[in-house]
Amino acid sequence: MAVFGFAPQRPPEAVERKRHLRAMRGLRAWLDLVDQGPSYDCPLCGYAGRFAPVRETPGLWCPACDSRPRHRLFKLWLDRTDPIAPSARILHFAAEPALAALLRPRAAVYRTADIAPGFDLQLDLTDLALPDGCYDIVIANHVLEHVDDAAALAEIHRILAPGGRAILTVPQVQGWDATHEDPALSPDMRHAYYTDRLHLRMYGADFADRLAAQGFAVDSYAATEPDVTRHGLQRGERLFIASKPS
Repeated sequence: MAVFGFAPQRPPEAVERKRHLRAMRGLRAWLDLVDQGPSYDCPLCGYAGRFAPVRETPGLWCPACDSRPRHRLFKLWLDRTDPIAPSARILHFAAEPALAALLRPRAAVYRTADIAPGFDLQLDLTDLALPDGCYDIVIANHVLEHVDDAAALAEIHRILAPGGRAILTVPQVQGWDATHEDPALSPDMRHAYYTDRLHLRMYGADFADRLAAQGFAVDSYAATEPDVTRHGLQRGERLFIASKPS
């Protein structure tokens, strides 16, 4: 109870107890979402069971290997097209552990990269300190929405060897003809419009045109049923394969 506008000082143990109760309530709410969530099979790690929520959206996250729908889509594409030659040199941005474990033994050279430390290489995707044509495959899952994508795609094109490919996923609304981006938006509005304060845009169906504008030939892969329901994929989500001409 406050007296004359001053609240009594709580003892440290009371503050810690209140923080612990809040955390437990949050954990219980999260576990409820897991218990209520759907069951799927993860093609990356073989886990079968209930999937956990991401941002309160149930059934997105494999609790065994941390995969999201885009990673499971990548695995299906990899299994069905076998696109990686044993001699391949791969550069993987913001590398996800489940995919890194899958890709590293398949390639002659496999390097992870990010602008932050903690990866094999610390690189700015929009200004790569790498020579021309030094990689055969560049992978970036949900990275381009964070950066100047025209600059990043130009750099990816430059460091790919002739015939090389960029494997890309982005947050996208296929029903939109055009990408929505507004540099004047505040972080809160970016969260409202693009689902994340750090996202600079939400891509539309013109994402393929953005790739083509940087000199890529564009193909894509989308899963259909029964794979979508079996593996907990996002309906209509596409993996883009952007190839540099030979």
